[in-house]
Parts: sequence; structure tokens; C-alpha cells
Amino acid sequence: MRIGEVAAKAGVSVRALRYYEQQGLLHSTRTPGGQRRYPEGAVERVAVIRRLYASGLSSRTVREVLPLAGPGEAASPELLELLTAARDRLDERMTELRDARDRLDACITEAHGR
Repeated sequence: MRIGEVAAKAGVSVRALRYYEQQGLLHSTRTPGGQRRYPEGAVERVAVIRRLYASGLSSRTVREVLPLAGPGEAASPELLELLTAARDRLDERMTELRDARDRLDACITEAHGR
């Protein structure tokens, strides 16, 4: 499939597909004229990539998880470990953000008292 076809079917921009390629998440071949050609499974792969990004994973983590996250396959212990670690990092970040909000609330309360 051509890049525009994949983009339309996957609901992403052509630019996003190029970015996924730069990150090593998606692969294409080139025609003699230099046009990208994607395999049939590219649309499904883009859907997985989008779900992983929407879950808050970094490009590096997506690159690690993607080979282990095949469609219809049982989750491997390695995949579960990577996803659990990512969730734990997200939990830590959420705690940090709640603490920052609480400090900001204290500043607001103090400012009202002046």
C-alpha cells in the first residue's frame, strides 16, 4: 500500500507514518521511483502503535513493546513486565503531579490571605 492509503485507512497523517518509520516502529520498502510501499499489516500495526502512545508510553518503550505485542498472541512475561513497569512509572508521575497541585493550592490559599 502507498503511504497515503495507509494514512487514510489508519486515520493518521502521512507525517505520523514517516515519524513512526524514523523511530523504527514501522517499515516500508521503496519503489524504483522512491515511493514508500507498506505491507498489508501496516494499518493494524499503526493501530497498535497509536494505542501504545495513547497509553503514555515513550517512543523507546513502544519500540521495546511492539515486537512483543503481536495481534492475537498471548502476552509474554516480558511484555507484561514492560507494560507493568510503564504503568508504575505513570503512577509515580501522577503522584508527583498531585503533589505539585497540592503545593500550588497552598500558594493560592496563601495569596488569598494577603
